[in-house]
Amino acid sequence: MSQVRSVLVVGASASGLATAEALRRKGFGGTLTLVGAEAETPYDRPPLSKQVLSGAWEPQRAQLRSAEALARLDAEFVLGEQAVALDADRLRVTTEAGRTLAADAVVIATGVGARLLPGQRGVRGVHAIRTLADSVALRAELVAARRVVVLGDGVLGAEAAATARQGGAEVTLAGPQPAPLTRQLGHTTAQHLAALHRDHGVKLHGGVLPEDLHTRDGRVTGVRLSDGTELEADVVITAIGSLPATGWLDGSGLTVDDGVVCDAHCRAAPGVWAVGDVARWHHRGLGRPLRLENRTNASEQALAVAADILGQGRPYTPVPYFWTDQFDTKIQVHGLVPPEAEATVVDGDAGTGRFVVRLDGPAGPECVLGWNMPKQARLRRTSLLDRYTHQPSTATALGTATATATA
Repeated sequence: MSQVRSVLVVGASASGLATAEALRRKGFGGTLTLVGAEAETPYDRPPLSKQVLSGAWEPQRAQLRSAEALARLDAEFVLGEQAVALDADRLRVTTEAGRTLAADAVVIATGVGARLLPGQRGVRGVHAIRTLADSVALRAELVAARRVVVLGDGVLGAEAAATARQGGAEVTLAGPQPAPLTRQLGHTTAQHLAALHRDHGVKLHGGVLPEDLHTRDGRVTGVRLSDGTELEADVVITAIGSLPATGWLDGSGLTVDDGVVCDAHCRAAPGVWAVGDVARWHHRGLGRPLRLENRTNASEQALAVAADILGQGRPYTPVPYFWTDQFDTKIQVHGLVPPEAEATVVDGDAGTGRFVVRLDGPAGPECVLGWNMPKQARLRRTSLLDRYTHQPSTATALGTATATATA
């Protein structure tokens, strides 16, 4: 039985809060502290590129819990104070204010930060979307923007492009993939997504990278792409990827490699766990390390970490899952798209805008994707369980070769 009497969670977003709540639900009655770099109480990030950005939600609606619910958690929240160092041997965290916090268990839940273009900082009209403040600031500019360029064709970029277009702006979505979300959806379904965007008036530029920002008097006026295309813009949204927030762990003694490297139980070191977007753990079902950037993993991994802290843990072997809403379409993805995937429509009809696709690799089904058919996709998910929950090895493989999946 665990002898943990105090837990310190570094990161007060979805995964950090979910870990704290899971500990309480499982009967943990000790001291609980959450440290967050932002002054905001915990909020949800998926709405930032959709409901908050569109203005359909007031920003406060993105808050994950009410003040009363947070009070019932009986935890100390140290907000607006960034962690700057971890002593993993002594389980002590130092904050930018010089505060030192110690606990029997430390959970790293610092997430990721937005990757920025060279020279992007300080240029008016150029926005990333990572925080609630980012979304609010971008919303204020989109209201009057006529021409919007979105750089990055992953989930965040495609969602932002759809939101901006629905707001009435002329929108161009540019990125390195042949079609938006090709890596996350596979070639066939990504082509359907490309058609959806074009049907709604979004202009697509695939197979390109941003090369330069054009500015006048400190404000963006356009973008040059790697193929020589010049695009005029009142607003530029950058969604070119993310970086795990691990800089503060320099000198901690932890292994950091595209995230905090953990074993199959999400342990980074004795008494130290990682959870959410920042955690790169050994997935025993796949037999390799994995890092996932999505809301579902933040919640599910938090449950696994809380159980392990309390001595009730087992290897974390989820079937990865994410969803995205764009225009009038809801897409759910169970599993990971294999290279050279063979796609088969197993329910519905792509021509009607409601279908389920199974994506097979050499060993069989690896991904199930639903396009406006959430129930059917969830039922088809059962075909993936052997692939992801089978554990070919008992090795924890700290520091094993890389294989990161993000969404």
